[in-house]
Amino acid sequence: MRTVKVHEAKTQFSKLLADVEQGEQIVVQRGDVPVAMLVPMPVLAERKLGILRGQFTVPDDFKAIPADFEGYV
Repeated sequence: MRTVKVHEAKTQFSKLLADVEQGEQIVVQRGDVPVAMLVPMPVLAERKLGILRGQFTVPDDFKAIPADFEGYV
């Protein structure tokens, strides 16, 4: 884990982001106090569309208003 001062983070931000993209973690300090950490985003699993297809059905009256709600709409 690398530590940089705020001034360096401001002037070298693009380089720091490139390093983070390569997996490095970077702590940003104001003086001797850590104030932020740049870390890579977790890799998200690809979403599979249609994975539940055929496993449930939507009833024909899905949009129908129940009788006991009719006074409220």
